[in-house]
Amino acid sequence: MRRTPHIAGMQTLRDSIGTEIRRIFAEPGGKVIEISRTDEGLFGVDSVCWQVHGDVTAMMIGGIASLLLQMLEPRVLAGVWDHSVFRQDMRGRLRRTAAFLARTTYGDKAQALGEIARIRRIHDHVRGTLPDGTPYEANDPQSLAWVHITESLCFVESFIRYSRPHMSMRDRDRYFDEMAEVGTLLGADPVPRTYRAAQRFIRDVRPTLRFDQRTREIADLLLNQPPASPRLAPFHHMTMQAGVDLLPGWARSMHGLSISLPARLAVRGGTTGMAAITRWALAQGSTTRSASASA
Repeated sequence: MRRTPHIAGMQTLRDSIGTEIRRIFAEPGGKVIEISRTDEGLFGVDSVCWQVHGDVTAMMIGGIASLLLQMLEPRVLAGVWDHSVFRQDMRGRLRRTAAFLARTTYGDKAQALGEIARIRRIHDHVRGTLPDGTPYEANDPQSLAWVHITESLCFVESFIRYSRPHMSMRDRDRYFDEMAEVGTLLGADPVPRTYRAAQRFIRDVRPTLRFDQRTREIADLLLNQPPASPRLAPFHHMTMQAGVDLLPGWARSMHGLSISLPARLAVRGGTTGMAAITRWALAQGSTTRSASASA
């Protein structure tokens, strides 16, 4: 049966949008990550993290917000400043983070554990001294906890806002309980296993957070990076604004960022529509996932 021009046109539009979004996360040359969606990984098809990490828009927004939070911790900022290529290759750094999430969430157990071991080996060489002379190292359990918890909390908060506004507390707790396995394997400590415990951890760490010129430079690079392609400019700019909006008010204040109520309402309304379009464009039955499946 021949498809009607209307259906064919919609499929073409869907494919075009999906292709553009996947290019954000593909390696140079368009290489994608081959991952089988099976129950042989750390979590499985019925896990909450499969649902959360499968929502591309929510994950991108949560990723922006978590990076802005993470760089407020002096030791974490120092590791990025002294050792990361973040300033020279920000998009590559973000792609690698997406790849880590894809492999540990959807890959089989050997792939997930191998990815975690690889990250730990990299962290073994990340150490130095803060401007005040305090030593730091990336494998410090508390620093790892800050990165793990801010990331997990921002991902689930973004998912609640843009995908499942009525997400139950039970599912929120299940998400943190599942993600605690990754945090523990990475060496983080403490690793909260509930949504409320994660919120308490952030509250307790707040007095130690700082904002300085280095924080400002990294944040500016993150928020002002150009879109992956001109076609994605509206998507890109909306994502950045939504990431800032997702931050707690105290974190926005530390960064010197503000967003008015009318702008906030516009961003949330626009992003909700954008998230729905993205889900439609990326919906597929394939067992092959690119890193965009969990950006």
